[in-house]
Amino acid sequence: MNLKNVLKSIVLTCLAVFSLNVSFANEKKTEENMEDAELDIIHHIKDAHEWHLWGPEHGGTTIYLPVILMDGGMKTFSSEELYDGNEVEALDEDGHDLGFKYVANTELGYGFIHEKIYKLNGEGKLNFSKEGHPENARPFDFSITKNTLSLFFGAILIIILTVTAASFYKKNGAVAPKGLAKFIEPLVVFVRDDVAKANIHGGKHEKYLPYLLTIFFFIFINNLMGLIPILPGGANLTGNISVTIVLAVFTLLITVLSGNKNYWSHIFAAPGVPIALLPIMIPIELVGILTKPFALMIRLFANMAAGHIIVLALISIIFVNQSAWWGFLSVPMALFISVLELLVCFLQAYLFAMLSALFIGAAVEEHHH
Repeated sequence: MNLKNVLKSIVLTCLAVFSLNVSFANEKKTEENMEDAELDIIHHIKDAHEWHLWGPEHGGTTIYLPVILMDGGMKTFSSEELYDGNEVEALDEDGHDLGFKYVANTELGYGFIHEKIYKLNGEGKLNFSKEGHPENARPFDFSITKNTLSLFFGAILIIILTVTAASFYKKNGAVAPKGLAKFIEPLVVFVRDDVAKANIHGGKHEKYLPYLLTIFFFIFINNLMGLIPILPGGANLTGNISVTIVLAVFTLLITVLSGNKNYWSHIFAAPGVPIALLPIMIPIELVGILTKPFALMIRLFANMAAGHIIVLALISIIFVNQSAWWGFLSVPMALFISVLELLVCFLQAYLFAMLSALFIGAAVEEHHH
């Protein structure tokens, strides 16, 4: 089961649970509304080549982002040209209708489906397998997508916050913090004392403190921005598995490259383990190196994506049941989950930084007799 099907299952489950009391008389209409709500929620939590602000999906207020492709040279154009292409019925290799459509722009020579760009064939169409998967080649896509733009916004905000706080201390010295410094200093001290120093011993925490501070503020700020419904917020950056896997890989590389003799000896020659068991234990230990960052990746992705899905599913109750009265239930519940998400934003940033420090600390720990 791919990631898209997993997300669809989660969305449908949430909508079904929140709409259990709908009568059988309007069951068919409710199912149609649930399908529409599912598409809207999936559209929100997935990355896109546009930033939809308000209004209908087609014809509303939208910021079309630049498409950058490497396909026999660099090609750049607005994503509006992709979205405004002609809709074509998707046919499998035997010519049977697959039940959905895709966008084809024959002038550009590209097809567009599920936010992925494919090269059109000689007939200006996409080829699909019987399972409905496109078989056309894909160009290298370096486009500025919604999540990419959100990442830039988050990075700029982090730079502004940290540079402003640093400038305050550079100008005034070691004085009581004021302004933004009152917000930044407690977080920096918290990461230094309760995350880095608590898990990386022997004074070695200072070497890794810049990385731990970076991932903490990156995750925390972008988590918060994801809760803001309007530009520059609203993107599901930290709920995108492509982002969380990169952060996890950074932690993996730093851990492995920082590992000392004691760390590697516990992997390839664990103390107290009989030699006959080493061929079994070594592969297990090597797999364990990969499962730790994998857990980091899944935890952050699942928690942030689930938060967006639940809030949107709660709001969708009103439209699924076609009754404004449901707002008296769904809106307070969505508000409660949104407030809870504020805690989750900080908690996930803390957990990622703390576990990263724990893994690094284990890698640089000296042998104790």
